[in-house]
Amino acid sequence: MKIIDISMDVTPDMPVWKDKETKRPRFQILRDHARGDAARETQITMDMHTGTHIDAPLHFVDGGRTMESIALESLVGPVKVLDLTAVKDSIGHDDLVDLDIQQGDFILFKTRNSFRDDFDMEFVFLNASGTEFLVERGILGVGTDSLGIERSQEGHETHKGLLGNGIIIIEGLRLAHVIPGPYQMVAAPLKIPNVEAAPARVFLMAAEG
Repeated sequence: MKIIDISMDVTPDMPVWKDKETKRPRFQILRDHARGDAARETQITMDMHTGTHIDAPLHFVDGGRTMESIALESLVGPVKVLDLTAVKDSIGHDDLVDLDIQQGDFILFKTRNSFRDDFDMEFVFLNASGTEFLVERGILGVGTDSLGIERSQEGHETHKGLLGNGIIIIEGLRLAHVIPGPYQMVAAPLKIPNVEAAPARVFLMAAEG
């Protein structure tokens, strides 16, 4: 069994949403062998939407469900990595309609975003027509290789459309090294109750050969 890590590294200089310093994780070494301490201890301060993370409905739905409401069974199982590297701006209905997307699928978008190591203000996103298509198709979840699944959309139609219909969102995936196709996925969010999102370690599994 081949395991493919598709998570971002969490570091002080990692890409963060719109390059905002307030979004950047901060590390502080509290104890260190070099200081004569008996152990090494590091403290981290970070946003729930740092790097690879999972959004719960509360993120954009007033009164929506929090992270503990997302069953682990929904985050472990078959996924389809879809090749959308040719998309220039946003993923819409016409980009998705001819792809193999069925009811109950968990899909991951591989776009040109995966080939950038910085935050691109013009990242590829899922637009309103693409959201409507996925809602109508009845998918379980969608993952994207940008730090947000939408940008510059007044009213936040994408987040609200997906989360409001119980569709799981994973953001901040790294898919440059992944061949499009079917895989088994494990997406494990930190176990933090009563929050709207949580950082996650996400990896794919595929048969060898």
